[in-house]
Amino acid sequence: MLEVTNLYKSFRNVRAVNGLSLHVQAGEIVGLLGPNGAGKTTTLRCICGILRPDAGQIIVGGYDLAKQEQQAKRLMAFIPETPNPYELLTVREHIQFVAMCYGTIDTFRERIEELLQRFDLKEKEHELVATLSKGMRQKLAVACAFVHNAKVFLCDEPLIGIDPKGQHELKSELQRLRDEGCAILVSTHQLDTAERLCDRVIIMQAGRKLAEGTLAELQTQAQMADSTLEQVFLRLTEEAKDAGAVVSDVATSGQ
Repeated sequence: MLEVTNLYKSFRNVRAVNGLSLHVQAGEIVGLLGPNGAGKTTTLRCICGILRPDAGQIIVGGYDLAKQEQQAKRLMAFIPETPNPYELLTVREHIQFVAMCYGTIDTFRERIEELLQRFDLKEKEHELVATLSKGMRQKLAVACAFVHNAKVFLCDEPLIGIDPKGQHELKSELQRLRDEGCAILVSTHQLDTAERLCDRVIIMQAGRKLAEGTLAELQTQAQMADSTLEQVFLRLTEEAKDAGAVVSDVATSGQ
């Protein structure tokens, strides 16, 4: 459903994504993990079309994002870490606007009441977005992602700022969509959540893929049987960091 091949993205002299390839199948939740600065957010923004990659190919539901942008984007929904909604619309108007953009206004009325109730937005539906707290803005972004018939969901730290009930509803909805055949890519620092929610994970470091697999496969790679995802993550990223430092020292000494 989602195929990313040899993705590169740089900002001036900093290479944020360095030859990354990944795939997410229909009916699968994949976690995108990594330390700060690993390139997770840049990767997601390239996939959803906010950023233009320097090189690489992104295929969404069989459509090449570079050549068939409209068709590819219709299949996607993006939940950003920091939403930037239209502040002069009301909550209800904002969700309706998104439905209109995706051509799903006919089913809007069927979904709007459920979404407002599920994410505790009903009491705020006629208030301007500008008056919402950070957590409520995040819930609005979540509701907007679910208002059209997306098949690929990209979630960048979607649980940050949301209260426990909202987090539960979001995770339940992602699992339901997974079971209905959607492909879901979730970036998160909450490793315990990733362990319970994701079918497999991809660990990034310095713009590259460091490791990929189920928890059992990563435990084998790290030689840490019966360890948690957090323990495995820390072992693999520390080992990669140490190896990088050794390579850097060797290179420096050879100059």
